[in-house]
Amino acid sequence: MSKRSIEILVGLFVVLGVVALVFVALKAANLSSFNSQDSYMVSARFDDIGGLKARAPVRVAGVVVGRVTAITLDPKTFQGVVSLAIERSYPIPKDSSANIRTAGLLGDQYVGLEPGGEVDNLAPGALITRTQSAVVLEKLISQFMFSKAADAGADTGKKP
Repeated sequence: MSKRSIEILVGLFVVLGVVALVFVALKAANLSSFNSQDSYMVSARFDDIGGLKARAPVRVAGVVVGRVTAITLDPKTFQGVVSLAIERSYPIPKDSSANIRTAGLLGDQYVGLEPGGEVDNLAPGALITRTQSAVVLEKLISQFMFSKAADAGADTGKKP
């Protein structure tokens, strides 16, 4: 093999490495799927959004049907307002509920929609009123610890 062909192979290897790094970076940033499909916007209010981020998936029965486009704070109610872009090919019933869920024990959070039974569908700009906030692991642990501490304190004051 000549020196020129070795240099070309090394160059191709470097280019493939850079392409692989860009692919992994886009997957990690959740930017790999740029949808140009037509979508409609709806919103939902949550008391606690946990670690939900913009561009997080919106899923129905595990299938990605949209993305979170924005997260803002309502200054009057102090609730998190989550804007969702849902693909038009997935009509969602009016009485559906939205939950913030976690993929796995410590995975990323996403919005899970549970379809209702209404015949009419959500219109663009509609507000999903049935929501369940994120389950924050730290809150659960602290509640468990405080309840155990309270039980232990109550047990020490009892006489046999």
